[in-house]
Amino acid sequence: MATDREAPQSDPRDWDRRVAALWERLDDHEPVVFRALVAELAAERPADDPAALFEQGAAHDSTGLPEEAVRLYRRALDGGLTGLRRRRAVIQLASSLRNLGRPDRSVELLTAERDIPADRLDADEAALSGAVDAFLALALADTGREREATSLALGALAPLLPRYNRSLSHYARALLTAPDGS
Repeated sequence: MATDREAPQSDPRDWDRRVAALWERLDDHEPVVFRALVAELAAERPADDPAALFEQGAAHDSTGLPEEAVRLYRRALDGGLTGLRRRRAVIQLASSLRNLGRPDRSVELLTAERDIPADRLDADEAALSGAVDAFLALALADTGREREATSLALGALAPLLPRYNRSLSHYARALLTAPDGS
C-alpha cells in the first residue's frame, strides 16, 4: 500500500470498503500488526485527514491503547470529522476517557451528543443513539449517579422489548423523581 502522503487519493468509497474489510478481520491480527495495517491505509489519505485519524484512533482503542486513541480522536474531531464517524468518535472518545478515569468528561461529551436534535442526524447517526445512552449510563454510574444511569439504560432498552415498552419507559422516568431509599 502507498505510504506517500502526497500521493493522489484513491476513491473514498474504495478506501472505506478496504477499511471496513480490515475491521472485519481485527481478530485475525496481533494488535501491533493491526495498527500497522490501519496506519498503511491512513497513509493513503492526506496528512491530518480526519477519517484516517479516526480509524487510527479506533485501532489503538480496540487494541488496548486508549491514551493514544484519545489523542487521535481529538485530532480527528478538531480536524472537522463529520457524519457517522464523528458520532462514533465522540462515543469512543468518551468511553476511552471513562476507562482512563475521566468519567466526568465522558458525561459532558455524551450529554452534549445526546442533546443534538434528531433532525440534525442522518439515519446511520440516529441509529447510534442507543449507544450514546448506553455509554452515558456507564459514565453516570462511575460518577455516582446510579439512579440516573439506570433510568437512562432502561429508557434505551424499552423500545427494544416485544412487550412492556410503555411501562418500562414510565418506570425509567420515575427513577429520576422517586426517593432513592437512602
